[in-house]
Amino acid sequence: MSKPPVTDPRRRIPRTDALLALPAVSAARARLGDTAIRDIIRQAQDAARRGETPPDDVERIVVESVSASYASSIRPVLNATGVVVHTNLGRAPLSPAALDAVGAASGYVDVELDLESGTRSKRGAATRSALLRACPAAEDALMVNNGAAALVLATTALAAGRAVVISRGEMIEIGAGFRLTELIASTGARLHEVGTTNRTHARDYADALTDDDVGAILKVHPSNFRVEGFTSETSLSELRGLARAHGVPVVADIGSGLLQPDPLLPDEPDATTTLESGADLVIASGDKLLGGPQAGLLLGDGALVQRLAKHPLARAVRADKLALAAMEATVGGPRPPVWEYLHADPDRLRVRTESLGTAVGFPIVAHDGRVGGGGAPGVPLPGWAVRLPVATAARLRVGDPAVLPRVHDDACLVDLRCVPEADDVRVLAAIRQALGAS
Repeated sequence: MSKPPVTDPRRRIPRTDALLALPAVSAARARLGDTAIRDIIRQAQDAARRGETPPDDVERIVVESVSASYASSIRPVLNATGVVVHTNLGRAPLSPAALDAVGAASGYVDVELDLESGTRSKRGAATRSALLRACPAAEDALMVNNGAAALVLATTALAAGRAVVISRGEMIEIGAGFRLTELIASTGARLHEVGTTNRTHARDYADALTDDDVGAILKVHPSNFRVEGFTSETSLSELRGLARAHGVPVVADIGSGLLQPDPLLPDEPDATTTLESGADLVIASGDKLLGGPQAGLLLGDGALVQRLAKHPLARAVRADKLALAAMEATVGGPRPPVWEYLHADPDRLRVRTESLGTAVGFPIVAHDGRVGGGGAPGVPLPGWAVRLPVATAARLRVGDPAVLPRVHDDACLVDLRCVPEADDVRVLAAIRQALGAS
């Protein structure tokens, strides 16, 4: 193949070493690393060689690309859906106190070291103490890496090779086809189903406990659905008497992670009330209504918690130092964003929404937010939203900043409930940009 003529414009493509020496590229190397930088440069050069971009634009493209790139591909999103615990957006946003704690824990820390004696200490001791202060009804606490892991650990330690008694009305499936019953069965435990979908009585549990091979009674909060009408369930106080007569623990998976009652959500179970009502062990998530990092919490009877903590599986599901630090700061520090968003003042929300609607020239409408994450299904959170053309939603999602609105009733609804007030100006800029692109 003949060589390109001297006048070939591809000869004007900047050399790699020249592009690496650009001040903006040099500054970005500490943030992105050499491999990512060289990939950006190569892509820009290859595009110019193929004739897709002019050679004289390569330098500009490289500078713009490195300036807009980050080591992680995860993008921050402004949550304008009105859904507080949004699973697709990472559930609970961390509080400033938790973020500071994560930053402090990112280096070498005394996670398993007693600095005074210089000897090894118990992992997560400070987080355990913070959880017990926040939930005095628990004798002991253990934190693992997520809620499913907490259920697996409890089931394995208490009932592997034995029966777990569970009501048919609590054999639930949650997001992405995840079934708690399949998770339990994977531990080697045997499911002993009792009652019916809508009614389970104390006598159903009593009949099941005639089996001498029961490892635990499990009660599961349905979370993301409700059964109404001709229904009946057995209370924890009833189960406590039955279980203790047979020497079997009652494990309650409450799901979304309230440690104390919240008057706004009267039907949402909390760890304190659940323990006081008769549960021996409570399982909860840390990144839902508790407002902390992804975690599974095990709270309750001291002997049971220690039995779980000493099981070999506990090592495989233990929480890392960042999650431990974030959880301690969440339960011991100021109220997290999740609480603020749940309890947002409707009047203040209306003022903010009206201001945004006036600025962009579109009406506002009443809009009920939701708890999300399986918590308090059907409970409305009264608020307001700016009603935009439905086509605006796609442009908002891919804009800078990325804004996720709710698409409903052939409209794009922007709800500021879960947007920090300081970010209202960014939402306004994003909407103007999206409308200008139409």
